[in-house]
Amino acid sequence: MTENDKSLTKNQRRAAAREKAQLARKKQKRRQRTSRWVLQGGLGLVVVAIVVGVVLVITNSIKPAGPGPANMASDGIRIGQDFVAQTTPALDAGDEPVATETTAASDTVDIVVYLDYLCPICGQFEAANNDYIAGLVSSGAATVEYHPIAILTNSSLGTKYSNRAANAAACVANYSPDSFFDFNTAMFEQQPEEGTRGLDDSQLADIATGVDGVQQASAIETCIDDQEFASWVSASTERVLDGPLPNSDVETFRGTPTVLVNGQQYDPSLPFTNEEFRNFVVTAAGNSYSDSATSTATPTPEPTESAPAETPAPAETPAS
Repeated sequence: MTENDKSLTKNQRRAAAREKAQLARKKQKRRQRTSRWVLQGGLGLVVVAIVVGVVLVITNSIKPAGPGPANMASDGIRIGQDFVAQTTPALDAGDEPVATETTAASDTVDIVVYLDYLCPICGQFEAANNDYIAGLVSSGAATVEYHPIAILTNSSLGTKYSNRAANAAACVANYSPDSFFDFNTAMFEQQPEEGTRGLDDSQLADIATGVDGVQQASAIETCIDDQEFASWVSASTERVLDGPLPNSDVETFRGTPTVLVNGQQYDPSLPFTNEEFRNFVVTAAGNSYSDSATSTATPTPEPTESAPAETPAPAETPAS
């Protein structure tokens, strides 16, 4: 206690003590308010940062469909005699596909295949019927239009193989369309099993650039690495799932493979047999096809009665 404090009366000392206590409480309240403002300001910044982050994630995830590949204005590529592709301009982003004109009135048969390169049943269909389709197309007796889609994107351990494989197909269609039939054949010859990681981009590029007569190999490799048409693949897949399928009476897409012959849907038995498909082609095409095919080297059997396999072929359920 100082000399001044000793000289103060008892009441004065009490008053002084109360004043000091009040000052201390005011300082404490100011410190509490300052801390609360800082905390609230910090939380506000965190909330703003979270909101901005969420907006950025949503914005980045909602990417508009990019331009489509050349030669796939119908969302598919049509292959004709001598495996020459029908050329079409690339669609701009957001443009609706243009259905391919049918040749049903002529002696040429229209075959259309909707496929997923990870779909094992698609692989089974190709193994049973690819050589037969190749004979028809090579001779000019038929055209085949392939629609690569991605309904099994979630069935490859996170690698999105179906989408990447369909993108690779779009790259080939865009840069080397006349190589597409051979590319499609090679993709099923080297098809990975569903539920695996599938092929990586370098392996897809090796298949695409390894077919005979491929053009613009380096551009195809870059296209596959950059996934140039990945957003288009997603958009075209959605269009197929939404239905209906053009040039047919198919209102609801049931899964891959979906095969149309002159607009009529092939409803196969399992396991696939080439005899059953050949009979369906002849029946769907009608007598005009049978007459024209007689003068070609194409395999063209007359329709025969054959017992179907025991179980109908279920279409694969699209992956969610």
